[in-house]
Amino acid sequence: MKIAILSQDPSLYSTKRLKEAGEKQGHEMRVINYLRCYMNITSLRPSVFYNGKPLEDFDAIIPRIGASKTFYGTAVVRQFEVMGVFSMNESQAISRSRDKLRCLQILAREGIGLPVTGFAHATQDIDGLIEIVGGAPLVIKLLEGTQGIGVVLAETYQAAKSVIEAFRNLDANILVQEYIKEAQGSDIRCFVVSGKVIAAMKRQGAKGEFRSNLHRGGQAEQIRLTPEERSTAVRAAKAMGLRVAGVDLLRSNHGPVVVEVNSSPGLEGIETVTGIDVAGKIIEFIEKNAAVGATRDRIQY
Repeated sequence: MKIAILSQDPSLYSTKRLKEAGEKQGHEMRVINYLRCYMNITSLRPSVFYNGKPLEDFDAIIPRIGASKTFYGTAVVRQFEVMGVFSMNESQAISRSRDKLRCLQILAREGIGLPVTGFAHATQDIDGLIEIVGGAPLVIKLLEGTQGIGVVLAETYQAAKSVIEAFRNLDANILVQEYIKEAQGSDIRCFVVSGKVIAAMKRQGAKGEFRSNLHRGGQAEQIRLTPEERSTAVRAAKAMGLRVAGVDLLRSNHGPVVVEVNSSPGLEGIETVTGIDVAGKIIEFIEKNAAVGATRDRIQY
């Protein structure tokens, strides 16, 4: 097969591992910087161009779209879909998961466990917003933030009010969520491929840090999931329409709650901690499922 990895940086661990895993299975792998692509949008012969040449004859693409480049990245993925190329994750699914509010609303509709969440833009009723999530301590998130950026833990009512007012003055959309104290600064990353959790790890935030992101000094260890946690992760990925996803859970007193569904989850942490060849399993999934015109996410009439 001829497979394109849509990534801005071929030196990234995840990009390199996917390329190595594909080549190991005998596939022709090519890394394409999707920001340098341009498109010919026509009903006769839609195409994607890169460095002045059309990208043709690909059997599948693996989108590794950066969060800040979602709009253009998903446009490129969508163009490949128009051309009948199989995408590991489809453009609509990527867009759904990247929109934090839309993601939470879809998960809520499916009855999947979530932290109690409020959403606001320029509300004057700050007290009401804080009350929705049960008061302080609470977590305040910028809707457009990523990798722990724009996430604040407000431990008191006055701190929460001050942060919300500051974000409001920035003309920002914000999410306010209950603080799951019993999680003790840890979360669980579940790696889902084709409706199955193939690997999982527990991430623990550094001392004094409630965010568990590994690049912020967090530590990780392999973990055994409960059946409910496994089911929740699979249901969350399915609700987003993602074939490959990283689902982040917190262990709360009322069961597992989903805090994020990631359409381009990193491979380094999960492979290092678990010893599982996640990249290889992604390539195996593509081998079994790639077919011309196999996109499914269409509007129903």
